Amino acid sequence: MMIYSRSAEYAIRAFVQLAEVPTGKYAMVKQIAEKADIPAHFLAKILQQLARKGFLRSSKGPTGGFSLRQPSADITLLQIVEAVDGLEDYHRCPAGMAECNDQMPCGMHDSWKALRSRIMDYLEQTSIEDLAKALELKRRNIDKSVRKSKRSAAKKAI
Repeated sequence: MMIYSRSAEYAIRAFVQLAEVPTGKYAMVKQIAEKADIPAHFLAKILQQLARKGFLRSSKGPTGGFSLRQPSADITLLQIVEAVDGLEDYHRCPAGMAECNDQMPCGMHDSWKALRSRIMDYLEQTSIEDLAKALELKRRNIDKSVRKSKRSAAKKAI
């Protein structure tokens, strides 16, 4: 089982891109899709759904697009996953039993219960801002290592 669907993954990746959009500005679906490597037509449907649910502002026209309705620090991964996928899969028995609980557990119940708890904690405690900051840090580190390897290659060429 995946932690969440491809749609939720795309929504999270798009929100990370939207976290970089200055307040009062909008990003077009095509731009977000390109940066996040997501099919634009699929992303448009996801973002429209999330705009209807109140997570995004949308604006039509040449300078239109989407922007976050609230600060990225206030949007958790759990909120996005719940809005896109719902949380039913996290409460369903992993063995497919109709009745599975602490009193009538399946063979996977205890291990799944512990794993589900850790997944839910991660989704609840991780914000879009957290992911955007981590991505920016990785980009900077990659840029530094690329510049460093170019300098060392230039020195070897001399």
